[in-house]
Amino acid sequence: MTTAAPSRDATAGPEAGAGTAPATEGRRIARALLRDRGAVAGMAFLALVVLMAICAPLISAVTGHGPSEFDPAAIDTDLGGLPRGSFGGISAEHLLGVEPQNGRDVLARIAYGARVSLLIAASATVLTTLLGVVLGMLAGFYGGWIDQVISRVMDFLMAFPALIFMIAILSSLPAGNRSVLLVVVISGFGWPYLARVVRGQTLTLVNREFVEAARASGASTRALVFKEILPNLRSSLIVMTTLAVPGYIGTEAGLSFLGVGVSPPTPSWGQMISSSVGWYAVDPMYFAVPGLFLFLTVLSLTVLGDRIRAAADAGEAS
Repeated sequence: MTTAAPSRDATAGPEAGAGTAPATEGRRIARALLRDRGAVAGMAFLALVVLMAICAPLISAVTGHGPSEFDPAAIDTDLGGLPRGSFGGISAEHLLGVEPQNGRDVLARIAYGARVSLLIAASATVLTTLLGVVLGMLAGFYGGWIDQVISRVMDFLMAFPALIFMIAILSSLPAGNRSVLLVVVISGFGWPYLARVVRGQTLTLVNREFVEAARASGASTRALVFKEILPNLRSSLIVMTTLAVPGYIGTEAGLSFLGVGVSPPTPSWGQMISSSVGWYAVDPMYFAVPGLFLFLTVLSLTVLGDRIRAAADAGEAS
């Protein structure tokens, strides 16, 4: 009995140690976010928007109104096409009201508009991250003339007033497949900012002891990049991509508002806000609903990105 107890303790020791082992970075950040009320509220609203985007066809099927279907019965032609009822025509049939003059269901257009905004922002973020990481690491890892060429291209693109040139480029391009054009143009002006950060961190990491030790042991360039340098960029990339998404949502909405983004009849939050300009005084809900969704989505993503950055910084400091 006296010899069995230590044996059980010795067996349990490693298991207990494994149970109290330091959490991975992802789990640590997730726990920090779940303890933050702002982050939890932001994630809850983003989950709602994503669910609406995914279930947009189901929402239209349940309500019986598609994003481009007119409902003449929902507007009053004697009042210039204003929605019937209070608060922009909100009713059991139209939960978020209808658009003036045509009676299109606002809820359906918000749901389909969320698809457009999130898809363009996510695609632009992926493309921006890919270009920024590849070109930034090439510049920082190899240096020399490669660094000079990539750095000069970054300086050239960052010197442009991006929004003005986006408007000019999109205005001169054909109207077909605007979503793809938006992703390409936004990414073309967005990648240098990420590449600049990646280049600077890569320059620092290349001269660190663990990289020098791996190089001295005969590690290939591929191993140095993917096993030594890239994992150490993970926190910065997570933070920067998280903060990039709300910026790209706002950029898409702004371009659509100016008439060079998503073309009608494809729903877009920025396009809806643009169409509501002439109705502010008589139907403020037409502006308020898409404006509120856009504001809360950008705010939620910004807060979430800021909290992730704070959690990542706290982990590095510890």
